[in-house]
Amino acid sequence: MASWLLLAFVLLFSCINAEVQHHEFIVQETPVKRLCKTHNIITVNGQFPGPTIEVKNGDTLVINVVNKAKYNVTMHWHGVRQMRTAWADGPEFVTQCPITPGGSYKYRFTIQGQEGTLWWHAHSSWLRATVYGALIIYPKENTSYPFTKPAREIPILLGEWWDANPIDVVRRATRTGAAPNISDAFTINGQPGDLYNCSSKETTTIPVKAGETNLFRFINAALNAELFVAIANHKMTVVGADASYTKPFTTSVLMIGPGQTTDVLVAADQAIADYYIAARAYSSAQGVPFDNTTTTAIMTYDCGCSPAPGQGVRPMFPTLPAYNDTGAATAFSSGLKSLNAVKISDHIDEDLFFTVGLGLFDCPRGKTCGGPNNTRFTASMNNVSFVFPSTFSILQAHQNGIQGVFTADFPASPPVPFDYTARNVSRSLWQPVAATKVYKLKYGSVVQLVLQGTNIFAAENHPIHLHGYDFYILGEGFGNFDPKKDAEKFNLVDPPMRNTVAVPVNGWAVIRFVADNPGVWLMHCHLDVHITWGLAMAFLVENGVGELQSLELPPVDLPAC
Repeated sequence: MASWLLLAFVLLFSCINAEVQHHEFIVQETPVKRLCKTHNIITVNGQFPGPTIEVKNGDTLVINVVNKAKYNVTMHWHGVRQMRTAWADGPEFVTQCPITPGGSYKYRFTIQGQEGTLWWHAHSSWLRATVYGALIIYPKENTSYPFTKPAREIPILLGEWWDANPIDVVRRATRTGAAPNISDAFTINGQPGDLYNCSSKETTTIPVKAGETNLFRFINAALNAELFVAIANHKMTVVGADASYTKPFTTSVLMIGPGQTTDVLVAADQAIADYYIAARAYSSAQGVPFDNTTTTAIMTYDCGCSPAPGQGVRPMFPTLPAYNDTGAATAFSSGLKSLNAVKISDHIDEDLFFTVGLGLFDCPRGKTCGGPNNTRFTASMNNVSFVFPSTFSILQAHQNGIQGVFTADFPASPPVPFDYTARNVSRSLWQPVAATKVYKLKYGSVVQLVLQGTNIFAAENHPIHLHGYDFYILGEGFGNFDPKKDAEKFNLVDPPMRNTVAVPVNGWAVIRFVADNPGVWLMHCHLDVHITWGLAMAFLVENGVGELQSLELPPVDLPAC
């Protein structure tokens, strides 16, 4: 009896200390000058990057998104578990129909059991190029970080900039079937940095004080690039990733895939001076064009003695790995471990194997296409190139029993097994099937998923993001996954928990999670060029028993289809 009273008191105390935060996001066109030119870009509240949301674990958010732009829009709260609130997850035509110009929608959800750095972004076409911002989750009242409290906390958003309208860029590529134009610059907190033309005066500066230790919250919001990041003359101690605490480990370089976040402690223990924070692409695909530029910010020791950027001695520059240094990327990912030992279920209900990779569609007869040898670029999982619906969202169709929007026959393994990482994969395997398929999961089922990279057309490191869930990464490796030999090497003690896993180039990653959140949950490559080509699928997690294991009813203001 006493234990039940104690539990009730704890729950009541948690509710009293939790807050309901209300925000309004106005999506609108805003003139912004970058790289010598002024462009009208889509922003939230006129800010680029958008506003930072700061909450505590346990808080509820109500965010009214008002669309004053000329494009449809939705918002995704990347990494938020969205327990029973799939209606607030945001991917267009997956959990909702879009907010049309002039419309609005209130996203309502509660942060449950998560602390650290997440972010939010548009999930319609390529609006994510400029519509994004940080989402910081602090510990509950009267609790603290599992590390010494930092003197300052600084969100650092890595982005990607086109000297053109990103929507026009992707639409042009979609019409022709060609690869879209690569970006013109990377950015740190919206600024390209002083290695680009017309960017010196606006370079982001981050003040620190000698002797202090600060928490840098890195977020990769770039559309199509995994990024190496380093700070000149300074080590970084990783303490968190994707809003999950990690065992501290020290490194001189980070590799962050699009969608991923990494929290690091940086001690200001060097000579008083200016130091570059620099980021450039990790490009693992051979022969594929990429943005081979470097963005910079300046970490300046705040002593009142340093000249303004561009007016004194040039800051020291860090050593960054080569663009194709897969060894450096692997070394970083292998260093991530959960802070504490975790309990991994030995029982597996769903043992899945998904291939991920690129492909080519034949060009329609009588037309000219922009892909290799008059083809159209495509991408797929298990030979299915995902097609987003255009009339109803999958979740709405499922909830209301609407037929013809999707089928529930996504394959649990490749329809045709082959040597996935062979140097020359048969061309008969290059062309997938275009369809809208989901894979059904029973509530509470334990899912193990092998994500196997392929060498169809071009092998590449793929950052795969699962909506609505965190998962444990049990293992990663190169070549074809061997269920006997590779399973013996799984980390079942302290595997890292993430929401986005970088599947190694010509390699594999194995994740495990419990399907305890009902709804429709998109899983896709966070290189937006690849999701545009169909490198995605969706899980349909059925309701369990009772209200607490069931999807909430849709909000009354859910955008109409």
